[in-house]
Amino acid sequence: MIFKEGDGWRCCYDPETGRYTAKTGGGPNVSLYEITKEIFDHVDDPDVEWPTRLINQGRQLFMAVDDRCGPPYTVILDEDYQKICPWANPNIYGRVWDPDMTDAAVEIFASEANNREQRRARRAEREKAKAEAAEGSPAPEQPDRPE
Repeated sequence: MIFKEGDGWRCCYDPETGRYTAKTGGGPNVSLYEITKEIFDHVDDPDVEWPTRLINQGRQLFMAVDDRCGPPYTVILDEDYQKICPWANPNIYGRVWDPDMTDAAVEIFASEANNREQRRARRAEREKAKAEAAEGSPAPEQPDRPE
């Protein structure tokens, strides 16, 4: 893995998967992103004043918040965040948002538009599993979700 880092951010390129990922923040306030090669290539350029703004253009995977403005919480935008970004090891703080609440937030907030396709597919899988369970047929296994 190839890393770049600066104040409040760290980016990674994994040649085995071809993925570019990033982590911003620190302590109890952490966000994980899937980023593009272009973002990775330019994030440490001397002319980039705020690298985290560039990283924020990526697809957010995970967000842990403890800003003392309310109880801490965690939002898992992509259940595969640990596979996509295995190097980051973020901690989960407070309650994890329910998948339906996360789906609603992704649909409402323009900043999460690049998560909509992935969330809609996951929601369809959950709804299909619920329908099959209601009919009495066995539901497919769901991926482990950290509590």
